[in-house]
Amino acid sequence: MMNLDREATPRLVPELDPDFRPAVLWNRAFAQAVQACGRAQPVAVAIERDQSQVAVYETNLFPSGIKDAWDEANYFYMERLVKCLLWVKGGWKVTVGGSTQVGEALKVAYAKGGQREFDAEFMGRVYEQVFTVEIAVLSEMPQAYEKTEAVGGHLDGCRIGFDAGGSDRKVAAVMDGKVLYSDETVWHPKVTEDPDYHFEGIMDSVKRAAAHLPRVDAIGVSSAGIYINNRTMVASLFLKVPQELFDAKVKDIYPRVAKELGNVPIEVRNDGDVTALAGASSLQDTNILGIAMGTSEAVGYVDAEGSLTGWLNELSFMPVDYNPEAMVDEWSGDYGCGVKYFSQDAVIKLAPAAGIDLDENLTPAEKLKVVQDLLGKGHEGAQKIFESIGTYLGYAVAYYADFYDIKHLLILGRVTSGRGGILILEKAREVLNADFPELSKINFHLPDESDRRVGQAITAAGLTALTR
Repeated sequence: MMNLDREATPRLVPELDPDFRPAVLWNRAFAQAVQACGRAQPVAVAIERDQSQVAVYETNLFPSGIKDAWDEANYFYMERLVKCLLWVKGGWKVTVGGSTQVGEALKVAYAKGGQREFDAEFMGRVYEQVFTVEIAVLSEMPQAYEKTEAVGGHLDGCRIGFDAGGSDRKVAAVMDGKVLYSDETVWHPKVTEDPDYHFEGIMDSVKRAAAHLPRVDAIGVSSAGIYINNRTMVASLFLKVPQELFDAKVKDIYPRVAKELGNVPIEVRNDGDVTALAGASSLQDTNILGIAMGTSEAVGYVDAEGSLTGWLNELSFMPVDYNPEAMVDEWSGDYGCGVKYFSQDAVIKLAPAAGIDLDENLTPAEKLKVVQDLLGKGHEGAQKIFESIGTYLGYAVAYYADFYDIKHLLILGRVTSGRGGILILEKAREVLNADFPELSKINFHLPDESDRRVGQAITAAGLTALTR
């Protein structure tokens, strides 16, 4: 597309993925070309989510209707940008100001049968609204309105923290800040249709933790997915559950757990947010972006005030690679999304190029373990896998910094276990130092091995404030 694809070639190329085209480099090349044309056209995007909150993003495009190449580049840039904003911020209504042409094209993309139909339907489910795209003049655009929320850090009383991952579930029993018990249990929620399997698995872990406490004052849950008022709106953990059963048994699955234990107070948060809160607690600082690399990519953010933003932070769906031949995410049907770069899927994706043949009968978690074992034995191909993921991460963090003010980057999760996590961070630092020196001030953190695995469950235990 114009000369922008060539300019998006990274200086540091992932050895196992030479066709990687970082979104951040393409966007920067686009912005420079727009300014160089001398006729930049201001545009804005407003995205409304729950509680009438509105996020506004302002940028510039080539003037419309003059060159086909400019119009093509404008649409590609805006289509990718709006998708990113939706998965960073969340929202059910998009308003485009300053470009009727782009606005009309986005209406088509987000309509039934359009390029972004999945995203529109997903957001509609999350916010229980009909997803819409509207067009406005710049002077009549909605005004930004967002609020934050202070959450977590409660240590008093007898608490249970539960972390629901796609490959294992973790639980911790905590009394006045001291961990009395922690445990991991393998399960397979993403391939199971019966929601009773999920409920019984959660109850099994929670009851075993409760056995180590004199009483249960509160439950905190860290769970992959999107939760509003403790209700499950959308979550890959329940991917195979039919919609009718999802509505009947999954939306209130965690409140039902609390009821089973005697109507104890409960707080449910996305596992990415809990990752960030864990970082804020351990680092005693703010502006923390936490990334959990496990079954998927879970992201959370703690702002300058130490609060959660209420954004979706579902960066597993955010495009980080603009190579059109990049692997497609099976769920969303889109290419280049974070889930294929910062999860066990990334390891599996890169294995053939690393000369590693994985048994197709193994689960994804078992395939990851095979590669990690090979890394521990000094396998050169396995090392290149984690170094390639680290290169991905460096360029992705530079893109994330367009939306988040990042002082600390914390990574954890199954993929970061062992030496792999160290290799990932080393390469990510190398990318920032080489291509984004203005971001080299970001501090990278890798928790110790125990915290990487059960730290989220322990942090989750402190989510709920007790009422006396």
